[in-house]
Amino acid sequence: MRTLALTTAVFMAASPAFAADGKDVFGIWKVESGSALVKIKDCGDGTPCGSLVHINAQNAAAVLDDQNPDPVLAQKPLLGSRMLWGFEAKTDKWSGGRIYDAESGKDYKSKIKRLDDGTLQVKGCIGPFCQSQIWTKSPAP
Repeated sequence: MRTLALTTAVFMAASPAFAADGKDVFGIWKVESGSALVKIKDCGDGTPCGSLVHINAQNAAAVLDDQNPDPVLAQKPLLGSRMLWGFEAKTDKWSGGRIYDAESGKDYKSKIKRLDDGTLQVKGCIGPFCQSQIWTKSPAP
């Protein structure tokens, strides 16, 4: 029994889902402005995918993705929209992904990394120029 507990502890410490490094990005995150929550989970291949799970609005379900250039998506609710996808694992972060900006209806290159203080650094980039936000861990809405 003691061996099983030790083996389980070692496995959990080595597992990416439990690692205390910059790639441990899964969970629910409050965006820097505090106006929304994004849930980051496994896309099914070990990489992170994020979707919008909460908006600070009186009738959040009625808020449409009206800036989306796709006319079909522009008529759909913003809640549940894909916000982060397409990342590749690097040594201490995820990069090569995309982030969707619902305010402009555009998506940008993105990098995400869990910082030592437990916050999440999210970067959106156009060419070599990036803008960073710090997201904080949040309980479920």
